[in-house]
Amino acid sequence: ETPTKPSTRAHLWTGFALLAISIVFSSLVAASPVEERNRAAFLLIDKGDVSWIVMASCMVMIMTPGLAFFYGGMVRHKNMISTLLQSVICLGLVSILWIVFGFSLAYGDDVGGVIGNPHTFAFFKGVGIAPHAEFAKTIPLTQFAIYELYFAVLSPAIISGSFSDRIRFSSYLVVVALWHVFIYCPLAHVCWHHNGLLHMWGVIDFSGGQVVHMSSGITALVGSLVLGPRIDDGQRHIPANVPLVILGTAMLWFGWIGFNAGSALQASALASHAFLVTNASAASSMLTWVLYDLFQGRRLTAISACNGAVVGLVLITPGCGVVSIGSALCIGLIGAIICNTTAQNFNRLDVDDTLDVFPCHGVGGIVGTLLTGCFASESISRGTAMKGLFYGGTVLIRRHVIAVILVACYVVGASYVIFRLVQAVTGLRADALEESAGMDVAQLAGDELANESPLSGGSAEHSSHHNSQHDS
Repeated sequence: ETPTKPSTRAHLWTGFALLAISIVFSSLVAASPVEERNRAAFLLIDKGDVSWIVMASCMVMIMTPGLAFFYGGMVRHKNMISTLLQSVICLGLVSILWIVFGFSLAYGDDVGGVIGNPHTFAFFKGVGIAPHAEFAKTIPLTQFAIYELYFAVLSPAIISGSFSDRIRFSSYLVVVALWHVFIYCPLAHVCWHHNGLLHMWGVIDFSGGQVVHMSSGITALVGSLVLGPRIDDGQRHIPANVPLVILGTAMLWFGWIGFNAGSALQASALASHAFLVTNASAASSMLTWVLYDLFQGRRLTAISACNGAVVGLVLITPGCGVVSIGSALCIGLIGAIICNTTAQNFNRLDVDDTLDVFPCHGVGGIVGTLLTGCFASESISRGTAMKGLFYGGTVLIRRHVIAVILVACYVVGASYVIFRLVQAVTGLRADALEESAGMDVAQLAGDELANESPLSGGSAEHSSHHNSQHDS
């Protein structure tokens, strides 16, 4: 088994101590009593809404393991387990951060329209079973917080696909924690809090086109540039397990229904509509991606079909509550061609985004946001959103363009600082020998794997390999 370096051990003990302190302190925070003014709020709780949001929360939660399978099946065999774990570990780490102060940073009392007061719901103080008038009037605040938690969990897991085969696991955990605090929570507040800057400005991000996908995709690009390309062993890249990719796609598609339709926060007609257009965009994008590949002279692969479906789900996320079924089909078609073309051209550049996270999630989030500004319909939103460019409105698209620029600039700057800071303090990238052996052995060092590792004197796993032309 590969020994843990002293510096790494010190960082792990520090993290363990902080975790223990957080848990102990949380147990000491007394639950807030039900105030008389909140008693009337209980009468507004709708059992149908609660049931739907509980179900939607479970569906969004299952997206993170689904993403783990999706990514794990596409990487080299020697990196598969570590890639799976990089997604699943977010369920633990981000859940603790969300309870301690993440929910407060995203949904606490507004501070300047850009962040929440970290003391408002610190350690879930005041997060009880009474509804909150500003967030969701017919479900308990606890359920709203849990539902939003799984958005926060999924977002950093998406980033891992860009460098899963060369980042140190302990450093990855630090990146996830910092990214959650300084990028995800501020964006969630700006876009989703009722006093958030972009929300007040009328920018539409119904389920996370900017907060989740655009932010994670751009961060993935920055991370790829900071870490640099993988070691070229001269062999082609063969996915470790294509059936896992297909299974992951199915889990993501299923979970995305809760992701988008659940964002209505009610068992309502709007939820049903978001369900419909989400499925339509995914279907349109999947078929467009496959046909476009064939038109370009590339062979049909299972991974390309799966990738097209996921891109369609990303594209419809920002506008699923304001666009028609016909618009959803168009968004899937247009966005798939743009993302496919970007992925193919992007691979020719000297940027090693392992699983094309930026072309699919970053570009997909940007394109989806802009197309929402074109296709948004007042008849669908029932007057709660401005009409899009194709319905005679020009204000919404202009604001969406400005929002995309602002969010992109902030994410690029903040993520660059995070990666450089972690690189300077703990180190970021595994060394050449560890990368050659594979992250499963170098970072996890299971006894059943170590016997096959050059680090233990055994033979290296050569069944998987590298190629800059990623299938994903």
